[in-house]
Amino acid sequence: MVASFSLVLPIAIIVADVVIRVLAVVFVPKNRRPATATAWLLAIFFIPYAGLIAFLLFGSTRLPRTRRLKQQQVNRYVMEATEGIRVATERPDWPPWFASLAALNRRLGAMPLLGGNTARLFGDYERSIHEMTEAVRSARSFAHVEFYILSFDATTAPFFDAMEDAVRRGVTVRVLLDHIASLRVRGYRRTIRKLKTIGVEWHLLLPIQPWRGRYQRPDLRNHRKVLVVDGRVAFMGSQNMIDRTYDRWTNRRRGLKWTDLMVRLEGPIVAELNTIFLSDWFSETNVLLEREARQAVEPVGDEDLDCQVVPSGPGFDGENNLRLFNGLIYAAQQRIVLVSPYFVPDDSMLYAVTTAAQRGVQVELFVSEIGDQAVVFHAQRSYYETLLKAGVVIWLYRKPTILHAKHFTIDDDVAVVGSSNLDMRSFTLNLEVSLMVRGRSFVQDLRQLEEGYRRASRRLTLDEWQARPLRTSVLDNVARLTAALQ
Repeated sequence: MVASFSLVLPIAIIVADVVIRVLAVVFVPKNRRPATATAWLLAIFFIPYAGLIAFLLFGSTRLPRTRRLKQQQVNRYVMEATEGIRVATERPDWPPWFASLAALNRRLGAMPLLGGNTARLFGDYERSIHEMTEAVRSARSFAHVEFYILSFDATTAPFFDAMEDAVRRGVTVRVLLDHIASLRVRGYRRTIRKLKTIGVEWHLLLPIQPWRGRYQRPDLRNHRKVLVVDGRVAFMGSQNMIDRTYDRWTNRRRGLKWTDLMVRLEGPIVAELNTIFLSDWFSETNVLLEREARQAVEPVGDEDLDCQVVPSGPGFDGENNLRLFNGLIYAAQQRIVLVSPYFVPDDSMLYAVTTAAQRGVQVELFVSEIGDQAVVFHAQRSYYETLLKAGVVIWLYRKPTILHAKHFTIDDDVAVVGSSNLDMRSFTLNLEVSLMVRGRSFVQDLRQLEEGYRRASRRLTLDEWQARPLRTSVLDNVARLTAALQ
């Protein structure tokens, strides 16, 4: 009997191993990029049981069906509500390709291109927090606050005070914060206590609470940063509401500080950013705040920027941000400047960037000299040789500052700013919000920021890169493999 059992167990293990591999070949490649499917298959073939568990936990890039249906409902609502809205009309100074990309964004994300907007850039970390604080202090009706990371600390205390003062004045303050991202920051419990104390309405974004029936792939995150006050002014960009060191002793020991970019907007585009907040509020609460959604904003100022909000993430059928970014890069004729803390492109973006450089477009990429996330940092470095050989100029923003701003410019006409990195996580796994802007004055303002980055950076050469130690090259290439496990 013992001998029989000892024989059956190894056979069962072998059969299970074979079944796992066969089923993996059948199901893993479905609706996935070949590189992504290959990476998962390699993981499952080399470590079948651990690979299978990892795939079951992290293999699906889709939000739960109920959330996807909510996004579709919001899209239909936005399309219907904006059917008769005053959209930006084509002008002689538009690039010939611009109208088609605006139409693409409208089809994918439902938001129309709107004219009559003004924008101010804030590249100073403390100044942007001050400006957002003052906006909340001026609130008369509502303040909608949404951040990937929201933390109550010495730097952000004035912002929390402004929210508390607004509540006391009868202003409705609604707050959304990403669950896992904020949970990982020191002082999370203190932050939640503060939100409860000051009396705002708050909810967690994409909470991982299986005991409450709230669960999806754990690393599907809401990465957006948006503030809307009274429907008249909005902020969006790359900056989280937290101390510039992210309140981590390891960052302080290394001297790390973050440099970000936020944009203050006025005009009709504010309603679109408010819709982003309202759609996320609807996803978490099942409450669609229609009254706030219907507030119209008149054109303002003399800049008359044409702006369009581009939402993206696993709630949509396509990778809205990636499609827009690639379209813009292929459209560029003279110059492209890319700024991203995490540059881990998929094959389509890598081809778009290198093709642009090879056809004579001046392409520059700003990244940080050091990284705060080791695996992503090394995966990013694995692309440098290909980029340099294609003619891309790579600028390394000098340590110990992390260049966390996320934006790029196309020629002298169009720019994109927002929360989206140029990496596969932002294309596939994160809920992001980007803003496409057509207006030379805005591009010129971004050019000034780019020049500041250039002065704070050093240029990486191909000779320097090819002379790096073999061990770092191996580490970079191994890290690159993990980027496809999505």
